[in-house]
Amino acid sequence: MKKYLVAGLLVWLPLAITVAVLSWLLGAMDGLFAWVLNLALNVLPDSAKSVVAALIKVPGLGVLVVLLALFLTGVFAANVLGAWAVHRWHAVMHRVPIVKSIYSSVKQVSDTLFSSSGQAFREAVLVQYPRPGAWTIAFVTGKPGGEVVQHLPGDYVSVYVPTTPNPTSGFFLMMPRADVVALKMSVDEALKYVISMGVVAPGAPAPARN
Repeated sequence: MKKYLVAGLLVWLPLAITVAVLSWLLGAMDGLFAWVLNLALNVLPDSAKSVVAALIKVPGLGVLVVLLALFLTGVFAANVLGAWAVHRWHAVMHRVPIVKSIYSSVKQVSDTLFSSSGQAFREAVLVQYPRPGAWTIAFVTGKPGGEVVQHLPGDYVSVYVPTTPNPTSGFFLMMPRADVVALKMSVDEALKYVISMGVVAPGAPAPARN
C-alpha cells in the first residue's frame, strides 16, 4: 500500500506545486493591477469611478494588463529614445541614497541572468566540492574580475554550486579552469539532476559518428 501511495504522490505533487506557483503568480499580478486601480479611484472623477470599480472585479484582467505593460515597455526600451530614457532612469536610481545599493545589486544580477549576451548558467560543469574526491555539478557564471584577478594567477573561472533540492541557494567559487570538468548536458538537464537529488539522471551523450 505504501508503494502505491508514494507512486500517487509522485504523480500529483509536481502538478500541485505547479498550480500553486501559477496561482500565486497570477494572484500577485491581479493584486498589483487592483492596487493601481484603487489609487486611481482617489483621483478620478465620480463619473469614472464606477467603470474602474467594475474593472477591479474582472478576473484575469490584471494578468493581461501586466503582460501588455511588460511587452510595451520592452518595445519602448528597444528603440533609441527608449534606450536613452532607460539609461537616464538608471542614472537617477543610482543617485538615490539607500535605494541605489539595492537597485544596483538587483540590476546586476538580473542583467547577468537574463541578458542574451551574458554567460551566466550557460555551461554545466563538474567540480570537486566540498573536498577533493567529492564531485558535484556547478554552473560557470563567468570569469573573476576587478581586484580579485590580481590575486589569482593563471586561468580561473567563476562557478556557482547550487544546493539540493533548492538550487536558488548555493555557493560562489573561483576555481582554476583546469579543475573544472565541462559537461555536454544542457543547463536544464543539470538543474533537473540537482533538484531531483540525482534521481533524474540525464542520458549519456550520443557517441560521435565517424
